[in-house]
Amino acid sequence: MFRFIITNYSNVFEMENLARQVKVLQLCVAVLFITVVALVINQFVAKQTAKELTLERLNIVDSTGTLRMVISNKQKQHPGAVDGKAVAPRERDAGLIFFNDEGDECGGLIYSGNKKEASMVYSIDQFKNDQIMQLQYAQQSDGANNRSYGFKLWDRSDAFRTSQLLKYADSLKGLHNQALYDDGINKLKAKGYLGVERLFLGKTKTGQTGLFLKDANGKPRLTICIDSLNQPVIQTLGDNGEVVATLGGK
Repeated sequence: MFRFIITNYSNVFEMENLARQVKVLQLCVAVLFITVVALVINQFVAKQTAKELTLERLNIVDSTGTLRMVISNKQKQHPGAVDGKAVAPRERDAGLIFFNDEGDECGGLIYSGNKKEASMVYSIDQFKNDQIMQLQYAQQSDGANNRSYGFKLWDRSDAFRTSQLLKYADSLKGLHNQALYDDGINKLKAKGYLGVERLFLGKTKTGQTGLFLKDANGKPRLTICIDSLNQPVIQTLGDNGEVVATLGGK
């Protein structure tokens, strides 16, 4: 009988001890859960209220993970992308690079500046091609009239896109012959496949401020400007760049 009572008391003690352990375990789980929730909330709030970030490069992607914009210093700048693939590494200035729905580079804002030279360019690229519009500034410390800035337009051919240009240039480099390389590039220029400058509105390095128009072959045809002597000038040019008529100037 005593053995039975002792056994019962022992079982009761074990049950009470187990119950206490379960309560302690429940308390630990509750504390851990609250801690995790607090950390998640704190991280979320921190992301939402951050007032300053210090980093070398920031990649912006859309909901599918496609790269849409890069903000970077010079050392880590994106080399650009064609047909959704990054091109070979190359040196580029700091700034912003934009990417379209296809993952291709489609423009950007880059800048640099030191005691020798400075520049800033905002570019808009044609789809699957190079820039067709630029707002640009550039200067060099090599004299008084060393600065130019303004708005520029180009024509680009859909018959020869950037991906084709890169493949063609790589094949020319593979020849390991500078003369053949130059000849191949000049052939592209002659066909207008490297782009044709059509318009510049701004100030030139020679001190002219005005509108400068070129024909479909990239040859100057019309100038309306204030020249370096502060005189108004209107000038038309022929097919070979010869002056046809001039109004104003000295």
